[in-house]
Amino acid sequence: MPNVTPLQNILVVVMLWLAVGLAGLAFPRNLRIVTKLLFPIGAAGALALAVSGYSAVTGAVDTLILPLGLPDLPFHLRLDALSGFFLMLLGAVGTGVSVYAAGYLRAGEASAPGVQCFFFQVFLASMALVTIANDAYAFMVFWETMALSSYFLVVSDHEQPDIRRAAFLYLLMAHVGAVAILLCFGVLQGGTGDYTFDSMRGVEHTPFWGTVAFALALAGFGGKAGIVPLHVWLPEAHPAAPSPASALLSAVMLKIAVYGFLRIMFDLLDTSVWWWGVVVLALGLITALYGVIFSAVQSDMKRLLAWSSIENIGFIFAGLGLAITFRAYGMGALAALALTAALYHSLNHGFFKSLLFLATGSVLHATSERSLGKLGGLIHRMPWVAWLALVGTLGIAGVPPLNGFVSEWMLLQAFLFTPGLPHPYLNMFIPVATAVAVLAAALAGYVMVKFYGVVFLGRPREEKLIEAHDAGAWEKIGLAWLAAGCVLLGLMPVAVVELIGNITRLLVGQSLGNPSNWLYLAPINAERSSYSPLLLLTVVALVALATWMLVRYFFHGRIRRGPAWDCGFPAQTSRMQDTAEGFGQPVRVVFEPFFRMQRELPLPSDQSPRYRVTVDDHFWYWIYLPLARATEFLSRMASKLQQGRISIYLLYSFLTLIALLFFVR
Repeated sequence: MPNVTPLQNILVVVMLWLAVGLAGLAFPRNLRIVTKLLFPIGAAGALALAVSGYSAVTGAVDTLILPLGLPDLPFHLRLDALSGFFLMLLGAVGTGVSVYAAGYLRAGEASAPGVQCFFFQVFLASMALVTIANDAYAFMVFWETMALSSYFLVVSDHEQPDIRRAAFLYLLMAHVGAVAILLCFGVLQGGTGDYTFDSMRGVEHTPFWGTVAFALALAGFGGKAGIVPLHVWLPEAHPAAPSPASALLSAVMLKIAVYGFLRIMFDLLDTSVWWWGVVVLALGLITALYGVIFSAVQSDMKRLLAWSSIENIGFIFAGLGLAITFRAYGMGALAALALTAALYHSLNHGFFKSLLFLATGSVLHATSERSLGKLGGLIHRMPWVAWLALVGTLGIAGVPPLNGFVSEWMLLQAFLFTPGLPHPYLNMFIPVATAVAVLAAALAGYVMVKFYGVVFLGRPREEKLIEAHDAGAWEKIGLAWLAAGCVLLGLMPVAVVELIGNITRLLVGQSLGNPSNWLYLAPINAERSSYSPLLLLTVVALVALATWMLVRYFFHGRIRRGPAWDCGFPAQTSRMQDTAEGFGQPVRVVFEPFFRMQRELPLPSDQSPRYRVTVDDHFWYWIYLPLARATEFLSRMASKLQQGRISIYLLYSFLTLIALLFFVR
């Protein structure tokens, strides 16, 4: 029996997903078959994909040509360490999300369960195929399939006008980005007419055309990833989708855009200019700060997480910007460090953000509420969800020894230990960029305190929350899988960094080498900085144990129990707790220029006065609304050509013929 390669295994998983999706269409309203059979099979396929992706990261490059597509234009596929890493991310996160979806779907909610299963599986399959495409034609076919299948997931609850508008905006931005990507491939092929990636790797580009390709790649993939100012679709589309789809959109699809940008900038584009990295770094930091500031003032828990995704994408692009700059100056070790931090954070964000989106799905099912102002105290009614969500909350807040801390700490190392760069303005810019990164990371912790504290702690803000119930068995398993990933990625950074070293050697020709021994992670050298999560966890556990023993066995008799003082008022109610708006008010005041705020003040005659503040995004009014008005104006002008009279249309044809004869002669 011939050996089966990892690339062939991946194609088998893709065909399995497509078969599962078609089976969902065959049983569109049979909830039992869809949830108890089809989604678990899809989860098994995702787990197999993760194993194949891991094998690809540590193995050799594999290629394949499929007899599909157009005549003389087949699909070329290629599996290397870079595509294997993102396949591993897709498979690992897809496993947890698929298991969770098996318990999440309900009859009568949004589209039929079988229809949602179909688009869910096609979405997974298309993302996997994007990462192994080895020519522009196959890449664009799979990319558009990914966009369309995710659009139908976003618009699942299509009876609501707001969801239809959010889905249309997402599809519009996706197609605009696809045009930019297609033009980028046109520049990269350099007039050869060969659109395979193997041919593009051998094309030499002038600085001008290289810059054009860079700008198009940044616009196309950056728009899909959600960098500012191309981010406007993300806070609308992610909250509109069902929670499993939101998890895949944020945790995986955004990383597929990161993959595309990496493939262009570090693999297909032969030139590298230092200021390209500065542009990406600046946009990344602006995106991180902008996303976390808007996340802090949200009162909808899914919109809060969506804006938080923008912040984390900003951190990833900041790392990519540093890597591009270091690579342009021949600083291979620092380029490898920055790239490692960006890839590590991509993996981390996939786990903790999917965990949090799924936790909000359980809260939404249990309470029918997504407004933070109507939640609270759910840790008593939903302990499983609350404790597992705490893992994701601490991870995304960058609290050691969980996973978010490692990648943010490594990115900070790339900032702090940068030697003197050959450009004086860069030496002035890097410290400012470091300060912005630290500020965004600190605000992210603040946002997560708000998210977790308002949703799970304190007292219930609505009486109906007393009837809230914990997640079901399938949902608990999916949440626990993702929470375990957050813990393992935090406790085993050395193994992850060594795995990513296979990718950095492919892209920048260097890795971090042996970053440390098994206990200490030292990305530069142990004398300058090192980190040991296992040692930190041991110290924390020993301190907690010693504190408990001291209180339990030595000071227990000295404790006098009594009622809490409660600020002199023992009759506590939920109105005495901090609200979501109260948490966000300091950020709203300090960063007021970032927001477009409208305040509604109560009238003196109001019997029940209310004060309301609406926070909007400036970019809507600076860029997108003027573009929409200009498009409507041009459409009205063009509609005047349609007179409805055959004589006018014949005149148009006659004038066109005269013009062609004039220019052709």
